Amino acid sequence: MLRTAVSRPLFSTAAFGSGSHRLRRLLRTSAAAMMQATKPQRSGGGANPPMEFPCIDRIETRQRDLMAEPEPTYEKVVTGYELFKHNKTFVCDHGGVLPSVDIAYETWGTPNADRSNTILIHTGLSASSHAHSHAKNTKPGWWEAFIGPGKAIDTDKFHVICSTVIGGCYGSTGPWSVDPATGSRYATTFPILTINDMVRAQFLLLDHLRIDRLYASVGASMGGMQSLCAAALHSDRVGRIISISACARSHPYSIALRFAQRQALMADPNFNRGFYYDGVLPHVGMKLARQVATVTYRSGPEWELRFGRRRRAPDQPPALCPDFLIETYLDHQSERFCLQYDANSLLYVSKAMDMFDISKSVTDRLLTQRLKAEEKAHASSAASPANDAVCLTAEDQPQSAAGQSGVETTDEIVRDLVAGVEKAMQPALIVGVQSDILFPVAQQKEIADILRRAGNSRVTYYELDAMYGHDTFLIDVVNVGAAIKGHLENNI
Repeated sequence: MLRTAVSRPLFSTAAFGSGSHRLRRLLRTSAAAMMQATKPQRSGGGANPPMEFPCIDRIETRQRDLMAEPEPTYEKVVTGYELFKHNKTFVCDHGGVLPSVDIAYETWGTPNADRSNTILIHTGLSASSHAHSHAKNTKPGWWEAFIGPGKAIDTDKFHVICSTVIGGCYGSTGPWSVDPATGSRYATTFPILTINDMVRAQFLLLDHLRIDRLYASVGASMGGMQSLCAAALHSDRVGRIISISACARSHPYSIALRFAQRQALMADPNFNRGFYYDGVLPHVGMKLARQVATVTYRSGPEWELRFGRRRRAPDQPPALCPDFLIETYLDHQSERFCLQYDANSLLYVSKAMDMFDISKSVTDRLLTQRLKAEEKAHASSAASPANDAVCLTAEDQPQSAAGQSGVETTDEIVRDLVAGVEKAMQPALIVGVQSDILFPVAQQKEIADILRRAGNSRVTYYELDAMYGHDTFLIDVVNVGAAIKGHLENNI
């Protein structure tokens, strides 16, 4: 990973240590005074009264509230998980290093004698290990309707595991975690991650749990990228795969949409180049990013039926704040999310999605980078495990033709993808949704196609005509659930 000097904010309360509460209060008081001083004054006597902006009033109120609150505690968002501590250096594909790795995970069902009935569920971008409720956390999980006795993933038959990916903020090591080398939160000194890194960390968890081989690797969205990665890179340890609404490589449209989200987030003045944990969270940027994301998660036909052109208060004049019901929906969804997930995690995990490409040349390049970085880490006699000590220089970076050559043809790209999954010979279920604009069905067809071209004769492609867009895998229990259950329980 190329890295120069860390670009830290010009001023950060972190520089004053953990006892800087008085300074923090001073900064927040000053910021509040500045906000009040810069608030535009309404002039009277004009032909028309000034517009009301209740949405901006709410943002300003939240800003003041956040100035008085302590730093976020994301462990309160998700509770009841187990924690695996890997107390060895974890070197990432792009050359960064984590001195140790924590992985939060939850389980359901009972493992059989040789633990061969284990299913690993991979999460989407902002999901946690809490896929289903249990005694330690009775809140419904994000896949509650799909997991349990007699359900699509039958816990009477299978032992089910779900973990929070590294880079996330719900128990697993991420930017919000404390760097043991400095005693401060990583923030944006956290190393760039890949989907491959996330999957390697999950297999460290499986080693810890003494699970040699999975019955199945199952995931949707980013989780579907992980399931494909697990099958391709750990083929001897995966029995079956299910990849729903995912891709074999990220395409420009979805990259552009995630880029827009990151730009909205980083433009928030509170973002402070990622060093916001001692100050005010970038809640406005997170809210805007989530609004963009929500548009990509659902579909126009669903919203036409659900909201149409109805307004919140049709008897009132039009407003510039949320007015149409679709606007109030986006506002509500983003308001709920903006303090529930760490902004830095959104940056790092979404970037890992953008960089995903199962092509052999890309996989080989990442492996070469990581091995070089591991050699550097092992050869270093320095006591500090800080990322800068082992990151690759420009001279160390291997070159790859994949995705960089202007003369690369479609056939060459496909051959590279096929070579990347040549070991993924497991029975595979690939599911696409016709209304998905974030991961269009052509991308799931591409997964099925490259698996078949690689020689896998047990590939099932299932396409749903559902109106819920990308979120269909969370909503359509009947059709998605039936496809999952059939693939897991039928003899193939």
